[in-house]
Amino acid sequence: MTEQSKVFETHYQDYCRRIGRCDLGAAAEILGLVPEEQGGWIRFLNRDYWVSGEGFRDDSGRRPGYGLCVILAKYVLLCPDRVIRDPQWVGIRDFKKDAAITNVNFFTSDTEQAILKHFQSRTDRMELAGQALAGKPHDTGAGYDLSMVFDLLPRIRLLLLFNDKDEGFPAMCRVLFEKHAEFYLDPESLVMCGSALARSLISSDREAGHED
Repeated sequence: MTEQSKVFETHYQDYCRRIGRCDLGAAAEILGLVPEEQGGWIRFLNRDYWVSGEGFRDDSGRRPGYGLCVILAKYVLLCPDRVIRDPQWVGIRDFKKDAAITNVNFFTSDTEQAILKHFQSRTDRMELAGQALAGKPHDTGAGYDLSMVFDLLPRIRLLLLFNDKDEGFPAMCRVLFEKHAEFYLDPESLVMCGSALARSLISSDREAGHED
């Protein structure tokens, strides 16, 4: 096991211990998770994940990747004391909590630019990839080539806006959050959510038999 893997495993076990002390039944309504025995199911994109003090697993019994484990753990551990709803769409820069410039840069490169690089001039493929992840069209009234909403977590939705390159205009991609997302996850985890969406879209496109 590499040194990095050891660090990840240490953090993972710590998350398990902390979640083991949580009352998931009490958090169920606030977070939109489904409690069951000593744990609970949380839906991330179009798949369900089991979270408990004993560990995390997907619906086929496999442990998710470390990044997704962090997102799921933080979603439980940062549970607010009530359901908070503010559907205003905002960018990662707009959250009132202090988000370091490195978070903004990572979000731009690993989410928006990653999507842009893979799907430029492939809007039809992006739409199909999004539909495979249960994404739904969203009318912003602004005439984007593609506008799609994803239920990333029960209380966190992401809005993908995309315009392909046109005469005199470069391609553009933006990923927005509902404002209340900042009450459910910290800035670093929100950045990881964006990256997870980008990777899932690209993976969905490749699984459909398309090449880069």
